[in-house]
Amino acid sequence: MTPCDDDVRAVEAVLFAAPAPLSLDLIRHHSGVADVRNVLSRLVHDYAGRGIALVERAGRWQFQTAPDLAHLLRRDRAEQRRLSRAAIETLAIVAYHEPVSRADIEAIRGVQISRGTLDVLMEAGWVRPAGRREVPGRPLTYATTPEFLTHFGLASRRDLPGIDDLRAAGLLDPVDLAAEQGLGQVEVAKAGDDD
Repeated sequence: MTPCDDDVRAVEAVLFAAPAPLSLDLIRHHSGVADVRNVLSRLVHDYAGRGIALVERAGRWQFQTAPDLAHLLRRDRAEQRRLSRAAIETLAIVAYHEPVSRADIEAIRGVQISRGTLDVLMEAGWVRPAGRREVPGRPLTYATTPEFLTHFGLASRRDLPGIDDLRAAGLLDPVDLAAEQGLGQVEVAKAGDDD
């Protein structure tokens, strides 16, 4: 029995929109089509020889690029690189304190940064040279770029989360929280000494 066009379209739409491969039961559930196997057979036939193909992998169905065309997509795929902790810390310092020099970054972090850290951030398009300070040695300063704001979904630097936002999101390191509480206790003790 040949499946009706509405059933074929429904299954095709469900598979196309699915974020992951689907089992027969899930296809049946989302499409409302009873004879899913027959519809899948027709779709496999309809897509044969085209730029995409309907394939079954481990009992789950999905559309994928035709194997003979996969090379076209590989060369254009951007390789994602994870930032090191040093790079993340450096990016945060630049974002919150810009314009900032290498010496400023090292003073805030408490350790020397490697040459490549700022280079990685500049290659990503998130940090740029922002001129030189009018002090002895004229150190180069760094600032964030519009691409940084775009990548992180910020309208401006004013949209960067504050300390309370970071604490509420659980993004502060317990060591940082303990240090902050310790500093608060020291300030309270100093205030008590002044009385």
